[in-house]
Amino acid sequence: MNKVLWSGIASVSLLSLATAVHAGSLDDTKVTFGGYVKVDVMFSDYSNGAPDSGNLSRQFYVPGTIYGVPGNGKEVVDFQARESRFNFKAVNDIDGHKVTGFIELDFMTHADGNERVSNSYSPRIRQAYVSYDNWLAGQTWTTFQNPGALPENLDFVGAADGTPFVRQTQVRYTNGGFQFSLENPETTITPYTGGNRISSGSGVIPDAVARYNFASDNGAKFALAAIGRQLKVEQAGIDASAFGYGVSFSGVVPVGKDDFKFTATYGDGLGRYLALNYANAGVLNANGDIKSIKSYAGFAAYRHWWNDQWRTSVTISGFKADNQIDLTGGAANKDAYSAYINLLYSPIKPLTVGVEYMHASNSRENGFDGSLDRILFSAKYVL
Repeated sequence: MNKVLWSGIASVSLLSLATAVHAGSLDDTKVTFGGYVKVDVMFSDYSNGAPDSGNLSRQFYVPGTIYGVPGNGKEVVDFQARESRFNFKAVNDIDGHKVTGFIELDFMTHADGNERVSNSYSPRIRQAYVSYDNWLAGQTWTTFQNPGALPENLDFVGAADGTPFVRQTQVRYTNGGFQFSLENPETTITPYTGGNRISSGSGVIPDAVARYNFASDNGAKFALAAIGRQLKVEQAGIDASAFGYGVSFSGVVPVGKDDFKFTATYGDGLGRYLALNYANAGVLNANGDIKSIKSYAGFAAYRHWWNDQWRTSVTISGFKADNQIDLTGGAANKDAYSAYINLLYSPIKPLTVGVEYMHASNSRENGFDGSLDRILFSAKYVL
């Protein structure tokens, strides 16, 4: 077994044991193991030529990665088990205080393996946090995102262009339906007239998020979130800052046994928080100042249960950036759209097999575009 994996398991086990000993008894700590095994087979058709094997776009749909590689073949097939994940959770009640430790790993996004012989990929941390009563500290989903509203798609993210999607380290306080967090800041900027993305961790002001979760009498669940952030670049002779903000409204509405899921998001300077950083938070002008970029995104998904074992989800998703072309240049990403339809079958509750068709299209301000058509077959067993 991979040494990093053994190290991660040993660290979590020692942490759980230490928590239990501190409480005075192993019986006081509830330790659980979870996750799933998932196998994907993807037949993909890239309009401009497929990215090379191992490219992120070959693992799942990422807006901005499907423009293609001229000269490469358009049709490819990929087999992978990289989405498989596992997690450990330790929960204890100590002197009337609930303490939880959680760590989760999978094998996605890495380029440190290959498909030639062993298909060996390193585990990565998805989540790692500790909570104490109403307080949480560590890496988990940004408070700005509502992961419970994501559609049931076979693609790893699903509706990637229409949803906020970030996991990062934060400090969060929850009281009833209210959540407040200070989260890791990172600024992504487009150089003046275009070029390679500038990623900056400059500045000392964390991203601040507030969210309110509420429900209706018919069982519908909603979340309203707002974020404020400083955009800051202080490198290579550039010293500039600006303010960014955004709002997002999401929900899950039951329709009999079926359900309707949605998210709608708007922001000025949201950048990496939307569509997997398809557009940057801002762009530099001729004076070296940051001009924030407005963006809009959303998705809607309806899941229909044919019976207790068969179900179908239909999803449409989209993103649009309001670029200042005289600043960003014509190569800036303009919009992205995707649509999905699937058929899933669970012969027993923990096992699901299914097929999904997706179509995605991306375009830049200069009119250059690309599209991806993919048929995805999956088998998933929940541990």
